[in-house]
Amino acid sequence: MPVITSIDDLKRIYKRRVPQMFYDYAESGSWTEQTFRENSSDFDQIRLRQRVAVDMSGRSTATQMVGEDVAMPVALAPVGLTGMQCADGEIKAARAAEAFGVPFTLSTMSINSIEDVAEATTKPFWFQLYTMRDQDYVSRLIQRAKDAKCSALVITLDLQILGQRHKDLKNGLSAPPKLTAKTIANLATKWGWGIEMLSAKRRHFGNIVGHVHGVTDNADLGAWTAEQFDPALDWDKIAKIKEKWGGKVILKGILDAEDARMALKVGADAIIVSNHGGRQLDGALSSIRMLPEILDAVGDQIEVHLDGGIRSGQDVLKAMAMGAKGTYIGRAFIYGLGAMGQPGVTRALEVIHRELDLTMALCGETQVANLGRHNLLIPRNFGGDWQEWPRDPAKC
Repeated sequence: MPVITSIDDLKRIYKRRVPQMFYDYAESGSWTEQTFRENSSDFDQIRLRQRVAVDMSGRSTATQMVGEDVAMPVALAPVGLTGMQCADGEIKAARAAEAFGVPFTLSTMSINSIEDVAEATTKPFWFQLYTMRDQDYVSRLIQRAKDAKCSALVITLDLQILGQRHKDLKNGLSAPPKLTAKTIANLATKWGWGIEMLSAKRRHFGNIVGHVHGVTDNADLGAWTAEQFDPALDWDKIAKIKEKWGGKVILKGILDAEDARMALKVGADAIIVSNHGGRQLDGALSSIRMLPEILDAVGDQIEVHLDGGIRSGQDVLKAMAMGAKGTYIGRAFIYGLGAMGQPGVTRALEVIHRELDLTMALCGETQVANLGRHNLLIPRNFGGDWQEWPRDPAKC
């Protein structure tokens, strides 16, 4: 077992072990990847205030996210195709999250189904919903999540249409993947990954195949998914989904103060400041840069979480000190999963937890609830010198 001291250590192993097309799927953004890069690099602009001669004993990273007790303010974000990064990846990640005491969010575009994950775990997990044109399918999907006792519904708002991701197109990464001579040659070199995949419970989208009329295998899947994301999604539809669910709702993909206020109006329990990991609108500002403006817009009227760019416990602390009530890791846990399976996810969580705990102590804090902007040194222009031009009434 190599000595793992950072998320980057797991990333290096992950890159060696997982086929290029799935590595690129996780480690890429849309178009120029500017937003993808800045999600992480903008954290580097925020500095920490060191404090001394403070009693550091009795520290705790425990808190709550949407009323649920968590060992630290970190949830595993929904990541599509997780079961192709590692055999039965969603099951392994969910088990690691459960054992550690943090939420796991299952993607609609998962390989293991809702029922697979529910059968393999003992505590409720969260389910992420993509809104589809097929309303009957969406209704049945919501009911399946209810039947599995999922404790929160995470509705993704920023994938009504698919952003262009150059690497995925070049690798033939689609639903299902289109294998080329290059990708087949690369797959042949990843024999460890391949042997494990032979024993996987599933190798197709478990929430879709067999649950949609006419989609019985991967061959049928491509045509269905190509036309299913709902470009007509609006706030009225979101309100109806919330009513149909009847439980806690988290809205993911908020990157504008006006949208945050709209989420408040529809009665969401929490919002996630997110730009889909830089995989949708390239050129959008990073999640951490937009967080203060969104917090100023909604105050404490709604729980605000942050997703995007988190690679360390220090990143978690910075987001929490800015005012977030929770954070999400996607790529960070995928690195661990692809590198070592379930133990790798556990190791990713351990690394982040240790960094958060030690950084809290060196900042003179013992409780997550006590973190605040007083723990940070933030550039005066961190929000940017951007000017939002008023909409031309003549064009409305």
